[in-house]
Amino acid sequence: MALEQKLRLKLSQRLVMTPSLQQAIKLLQLSRLELGETLSQEILENPILEVEEEAESPQADLSPPPGSGATQEASPAERDSALPTEEESYGEIDVEAFFADYLGDLRSEGPSMAYGEERENRLENTISASPGLYDHLLWQLHLTDAPAELLTAGEFIIGNLDEDGYLQVDDAEIEAATGLQPAQVASALEIVRSLDPPGIGARSLQECLLIQLEVLRSDNAIDAEEVELLERSEAVISSYWDDLLHQRWVVVAAHLGCEVEELRLVLDVLQRLEPKPGRKYHQSDNAYIEPDVYVKRVEGEYQIILNDDGMPKLRMNSEYLRMLETKVLGSEVQGYLRDKMRSALWLIKSIDQRQRTIYKVAQSIVSYQRDFLDHGIEALRPMVLRQVADDIGMHESTVSRVVSNKYMHTPRGLYPMRFFFHSGVDSVRGENVSSLVVKEHIRKLIEAEDPGRPLSDSKIMKMLQREGTRLARRTVAKYREEMGIPSSEKRKRVF
Repeated sequence: MALEQKLRLKLSQRLVMTPSLQQAIKLLQLSRLELGETLSQEILENPILEVEEEAESPQADLSPPPGSGATQEASPAERDSALPTEEESYGEIDVEAFFADYLGDLRSEGPSMAYGEERENRLENTISASPGLYDHLLWQLHLTDAPAELLTAGEFIIGNLDEDGYLQVDDAEIEAATGLQPAQVASALEIVRSLDPPGIGARSLQECLLIQLEVLRSDNAIDAEEVELLERSEAVISSYWDDLLHQRWVVVAAHLGCEVEELRLVLDVLQRLEPKPGRKYHQSDNAYIEPDVYVKRVEGEYQIILNDDGMPKLRMNSEYLRMLETKVLGSEVQGYLRDKMRSALWLIKSIDQRQRTIYKVAQSIVSYQRDFLDHGIEALRPMVLRQVADDIGMHESTVSRVVSNKYMHTPRGLYPMRFFFHSGVDSVRGENVSSLVVKEHIRKLIEAEDPGRPLSDSKIMKMLQREGTRLARRTVAKYREEMGIPSSEKRKRVF
């Protein structure tokens, strides 16, 4: 069978991701901070792009007088003749005034701030943040008179503490890292645990509480009754830890040989202990969120305002466009400028398309969740991405990119745009109830419960079913865990 080559026409459809479409999709899912960084980088790389400055108020001394016939742009020769010469420029400069900020304190004859005082008040000499747990412990460690090898082991131990102050490595790892013997590692660990705050260097909550009780018992200012109470508290933690966690007070009281009511004093001591001793030294920076969309109520209607504050307004440099029109440049330079002009045009159009899409999605959310804006969380309706996609005539993936990493400021507060998208729960009235509304209802039921007889998941399920919400017990447990609420056994309070 002979092989032969033939020409054949074939029609087919396929999705092609053009560079402009890829850029538009990329910009669509960026947050405001990421978008600002991307635009700044594009401005640096593309000479065609420039930032449109806000128009300043006109000044009389800078504008040409009327009727003078002056144009807005002077010719290059006129601009060169208007510039001062080198002698004129430097001859008219008042050097003393120009360097007054630098030489004023040293050259002026009048009273001024002393040199040392000025240095002490500089901004770089002020403390910007409080020391963290690592710096605080390291400072104390080097104040001790421990041998050098123990100081090295102590630094290693401090470096392996988490933000709550718990040690994350065992003795074998410390021995392998420092080359010390087990007795030396134990001594280094004892030194670290003697530092402030008490409880540092423990490997479990039980060990952390025991260390704090030992520190309290070593205080010479306490009396014999307080010593006995601390010893009883140590016995509860060391010997009856499991019974303490499960609140089996009768069993604990029987072991201690006391009445259940007498355990109140022990529990008061335990409640004053710190389960996370490194918490007060944890440096957590506040995350400031700038909303992408503002929703304001004006005369009974909700208006949507896109937040463009701080975002650069891009435009194309007219000088480069004139250079392309004159065609006096070489072919290579013209090709380079045309590519940059095309890239700048795509970027400007993509940003405009991004803003239009965000506005459409926000408008659809506001129209669908108007009851929530009017009445609060109880009126929040279940909504999925498909509903908004069908409403604005776009694909579901496009809506998902729009609501990613973006926030909406409403009269009800600041919410992520994904907050409004969640599933629904069936009710006996034949309508879906938002899962967030059900969670809020569960939270209120638990807040109103009797601490001595907390509501179980089955009891909450039955209460919701009587009110018309169909929910399984495992779903109640899932919602409770998502809200960070412990089980009824751990919420129970005897005293």
